[in-house]
Amino acid sequence: MAANCKNPRSKAGAYRRFLSIVLVTLVGVLLLVVLLGTNSVSNFVSQSPNESSVNVLSPRYNNSDNRLILNLPKQSELSIQLEKRNQLRPRNTDLYPKLAQNHITIVLYVHNRPQYLKVVVESLSKVVGISETLLIVSHDGYFEEMNKIVEGIKFCQVKQIFAPFSPHIFPDSFPGVSPNDCKDKEDAAKKHCVGNPDQYGNHRSPKIVSLKHHWWWMMNTVWDGLKETEGHAGHILFIEEDHFIFPNAYRNLQKLAAWKPKKCPDCYAANLAPSDVNSRGENWDSLIAERMGNVGYSFNRTIWRKIHMKTREFCLFDEYNWDITMWATVYPSFGRPVYTLRGPKTSAVHFGKCGLHQGQGGRGACIDNGAVNIAVEDVDKVVNINSKWEVQFSENQPGYKAGFKGWGGWGDERDRALCLKFAEMYKN
Repeated sequence: MAANCKNPRSKAGAYRRFLSIVLVTLVGVLLLVVLLGTNSVSNFVSQSPNESSVNVLSPRYNNSDNRLILNLPKQSELSIQLEKRNQLRPRNTDLYPKLAQNHITIVLYVHNRPQYLKVVVESLSKVVGISETLLIVSHDGYFEEMNKIVEGIKFCQVKQIFAPFSPHIFPDSFPGVSPNDCKDKEDAAKKHCVGNPDQYGNHRSPKIVSLKHHWWWMMNTVWDGLKETEGHAGHILFIEEDHFIFPNAYRNLQKLAAWKPKKCPDCYAANLAPSDVNSRGENWDSLIAERMGNVGYSFNRTIWRKIHMKTREFCLFDEYNWDITMWATVYPSFGRPVYTLRGPKTSAVHFGKCGLHQGQGGRGACIDNGAVNIAVEDVDKVVNINSKWEVQFSENQPGYKAGFKGWGGWGDERDRALCLKFAEMYKN
């Protein structure tokens, strides 16, 4: 009997030990899965987004209370991941660990014109002093070829930011195209569709409105939303993916920014190029003060604050171009002429043949023979302005002014509301 009683107890003990081993194994597997899952998220954020990676992740909303109050559009998983990438530190800090004390941050804003971008990046690589500063590349949408070009930059610190509410990453909802959006000149009441037409009766086109959305989001983010620029008191230079930059551009701009308070206290900005994009300059022995152009323009935080105070003027004006909006309504609202200071010879050239986000088609699209032929002379490689020169003021210049009613394309209340929200994103 004693032998018969001992056998069941042995079996019960062995069973309990077996269960313990199984439970420990399951806990270990679960911990491993959690760790791998967390690692996959961080890896995704530090690498290039792609469809397959996005699909295996669950949405993670890290919005602040302020952004929740703003009721921004519901983000897609790609939008969330791109916004996470915006928080990454600049690359190439191992090559260039410190920025120059008086550096001028450069912001290059791009869409999807890789042929153009290659030209701009190549020109920037030859700019004297480029290794001293930070280059921020602001993307309107995510395009792998554009991303690869930027990731290949090794001549300075580089930070990429991606507009998380770009219409180009919302294929079936606002700010992209919603299924029930009105199209062309449709009557919303008759068609039971959504949208407000512009002053010419046309409904919104995401491809067009993205121009203004990206620029305004970028400005608010660069000045108020990045750790890298939050303490930056100097000028920031803004260039586009179809601006060829001469080797002397950075050094010239440093001089102009330093001279501006005394040489032209009425100047709001400093430019690398004339406001007339077809001009290469006057070649005078004098500095030029003229209307602010849209090629290689720079200004400081004080001017940004003045611009930001005109948020309603910017966001409610029926014009899809950011620059025409500025010329026709924002600058005139300052109450006096808005001058910019520049040299008599251009240090940047607009070479784009296509606008409205064209140029991404076949080989050499929108560029003659697949390349640009811009002569860079010896004088373009060194500082070619002089502090002893007088300032010549250009008045009554042609161009968009107060009273111009706009080309339209910006009549939808949703676009105007989103624009206003961008200006509130980084409020404390």
